[in-house]
Amino acid sequence: MIVSTKGRYALRVMIDLAEHSEDGRTPLKEIATRQDISQKYIEAIMTLLSKSGFVDAVHGKGGGYKLNKKPEEYRIGDILRLTEGTLAPVACLETNAAECPRKQQCKTLPLWTKLDALVENYLDSVTIADLMN
Repeated sequence: MIVSTKGRYALRVMIDLAEHSEDGRTPLKEIATRQDISQKYIEAIMTLLSKSGFVDAVHGKGGGYKLNKKPEEYRIGDILRLTEGTLAPVACLETNAAECPRKQQCKTLPLWTKLDALVENYLDSVTIADLMN
């Protein structure tokens, strides 16, 4: 599993929003400036986060973004699954993957299954609040 720029930036944006939550809504331009990410790229990430209910968005004057929950309620695994689609180390373990015809005799499947569980469990044990500290 390689986490894409979208996934890494989404985490940075969520941490930024958490760190500036006392300011109310945060304008996109401020996040882009602080995180040194293009505004256009952040717009795509924020649209995804907003449509999925991770953040609340208000457009226009006085608008901006804010988290919908407390930082400790956002699991890193959930954010990365949203942005990456899957955290599986191999295609056969992805959600809705076709069953591999070699599954019964695959000597490496237990390795990949355990790695998948370790990664998922770890990422689900870390929150935005943990990364803020």
